[in-house]
Amino acid sequence: MSYPPPQAGGYPGYGGHSPQPGYQQPPPGQYPPQGYPPQQGYGAPPPQGPPQGYGQPQAYPPQGQYGQPPQQHGYPPQPPQQGYPQQQQPYGAPSHSPYPPQQQPYGAPPPQGQFPPQGQYPPQQHGQYPSQQGQYPPQQHQQQPPYGGPSAPYGAPPAQPYGAPPTMPTPPSPGYDPNQIAHVDMSGAADALRKAMKGFGTDESTLVRVLAHMTPQEIPALKQTYNQRHHRSLESDIESECSGYFEFALLAILRGPLQQDVWCLNNALKGAGTKEALLDDVLIGRSNADIRAIKAAYQQKYRRSLEADVKADLSAKTERMYLMILAASRQEESAPVLPQAVDADVTELHRATEAKTGTEQLTVCSILTSRSDGQIRAIAQAYEHKYRRALESVIRSEFAGHMEDALVRMVRSGADKAMRDAIALEDCMKGPGTKDERLTQRVTAVHWDRQHAAQVKGAYKHRFKKDLISRIKGETSGDYERILVAMLE
Repeated sequence: MSYPPPQAGGYPGYGGHSPQPGYQQPPPGQYPPQGYPPQQGYGAPPPQGPPQGYGQPQAYPPQGQYGQPPQQHGYPPQPPQQGYPQQQQPYGAPSHSPYPPQQQPYGAPPPQGQFPPQGQYPPQQHGQYPSQQGQYPPQQHQQQPPYGGPSAPYGAPPAQPYGAPPTMPTPPSPGYDPNQIAHVDMSGAADALRKAMKGFGTDESTLVRVLAHMTPQEIPALKQTYNQRHHRSLESDIESECSGYFEFALLAILRGPLQQDVWCLNNALKGAGTKEALLDDVLIGRSNADIRAIKAAYQQKYRRSLEADVKADLSAKTERMYLMILAASRQEESAPVLPQAVDADVTELHRATEAKTGTEQLTVCSILTSRSDGQIRAIAQAYEHKYRRALESVIRSEFAGHMEDALVRMVRSGADKAMRDAIALEDCMKGPGTKDERLTQRVTAVHWDRQHAAQVKGAYKHRFKKDLISRIKGETSGDYERILVAMLE
């Protein structure tokens, strides 16, 4: 299904921008020389009417930057590019790659060669995460074949063909390298939190003010400082002084993004039944580096492998799909988007779904779990151009239940992560009652990257014609409302 077109003049709150440039009209039977075009930010609406070839509206609004300057005459033809396409710039920076921008996972550091903002990780060294004695063992980077090349058997590490240039691995997101701790003085924050909980009553406003905007790297330093200065566990004090969903939100913050993911996965798999939506929130659309970090942290905390718990809780094709995700063998975001490979994937997806009676479910899963976000975005655009139907709509009609939801999330992760998260937040609040636990988990996950949170708020306003914070205020109350709102402000 396609996103609704915005009103004339651009999306609310972002001013008027130029329409999304489409493909340049190619010679018959050929792609334009620059391959798939870059995605513009939210801006003026695309032309109306059904697709008539290159240059017409796409199934999704483009990935990219709010507030991008308008282009006057579209993209001129460019000569074929050599080497790799550039990785996507941080939200708000213009893109110059001839390929669709390669979206980083939320909170990823800037491209190589730039200094990261203060408080974020520097780029990781190729080949392993930095490790310290007593921490996780180094993770060996698996070489990947070029997109469109022959794939390795299921479960086997991808091989690097002789002479193929290596792709740069996407670094782990902030908070996903356990050896990274902010070297800042947290004594003032630790003392303020202790004062807020000491004696009779609790100063909830101080808890909100101090914790709502902590970065992933500051959380371990804060807990360590609190323990050293007051000989107490900050999490234990929160548990004894707070209650309800307010306590639930504060503890989600104090775990930090990696340990919160681990906690959510255990919560999804323990007990009777499986919470597949929680598995999807944590695992789908993640970089290989993040998946490896999550698996290592889960193993360390529970002394069991995540794959073993998935196998014990799930079965059949759903189990196979999640094991494909946990293999951490996606194409890296630095891998090029090749039109010939995109065509091959589009044809194979059509053959496995609409072109036959019955659906080859594992074929679809294999393609979508192994492609990068930029490649999935190009596949979705090319599929609609070729077959006049949105890929998400095909999945909706060919699949059902948990596998349908997971595959739709994969397509949305490639098309527009901000819109994906905006829709996920609305799903927690629509209809009778509010899914408070899921809402809290999703707001917490979004808030770790301030730029991504701003993108989500803009996408939400475009999609639902209302302000996200006002919507949350209408569904929550008290200290619980205040902590959710503070995380998004």
